[in-house]
Amino acid sequence: MKKPILIVLHQEQSSPGRVGYELLKRGFPLDIRRPPLGDELPRTATHHSGMVVFGGPMSANDPDPWITDELRCIELFNKAEVPYLGLCLGAQMLCRVLGARVYKHPDEETEIGYYGLSPTDSGLALSRTCGVEWPAQVYHWHREGFDLPKGAELLAQGSSFPHQAFQLGPKGYGLQFHPEVTYAMICRWTVRAFERMNHKGAQAPDEHRAGWFRYDHAVKLWLDGFLDHWLRTN
Repeated sequence: MKKPILIVLHQEQSSPGRVGYELLKRGFPLDIRRPPLGDELPRTATHHSGMVVFGGPMSANDPDPWITDELRCIELFNKAEVPYLGLCLGAQMLCRVLGARVYKHPDEETEIGYYGLSPTDSGLALSRTCGVEWPAQVYHWHREGFDLPKGAELLAQGSSFPHQAFQLGPKGYGLQFHPEVTYAMICRWTVRAFERMNHKGAQAPDEHRAGWFRYDHAVKLWLDGFLDHWLRTN
């Protein structure tokens, strides 16, 4: 029996989406916790195969006690060298743990929809290891970016937010984008947070849906290869 993957979500209706499905398919139970709703986080990393922290509308800079506790848990898993994957807010929280800055775009730009992704030389090397190419367009939903943490290796870049993916040692990864989204999740997000479509740089809901049909196949192929590589580091 494989040890579970710790799944950290930040809203009552949040779902691990495709990432959760792919982990279950690979035989990993999911230990789902929602710290903003009062769920406690583990005090040791020994009982989990890995940790995945997903996104949310809050900021990694917020002063809420649960954010402090979540940063502590991320630091605990990082020091124990247990595989870590941070998606959007989860990547920004890892940056906070490592002392890097998380901040809004100076021109109030956002990335809400599908935007281009350019792998670095290190990212291309990872592609060869995983056996899959990076997708050219990926799904975003954020208004904050981050500086590259000390000791991290930049894997992919963007235009408005230059740091899109990084690796920390052999087992830690942060992604600014959302490879977990399904079509149903995109429909739900664009309805429940419709007001975000008015933010600078955000795409209209029909562009989100059209982008999923145009780009999602490449994202799924990449995620399959990436998760296999990430889990092999366990």
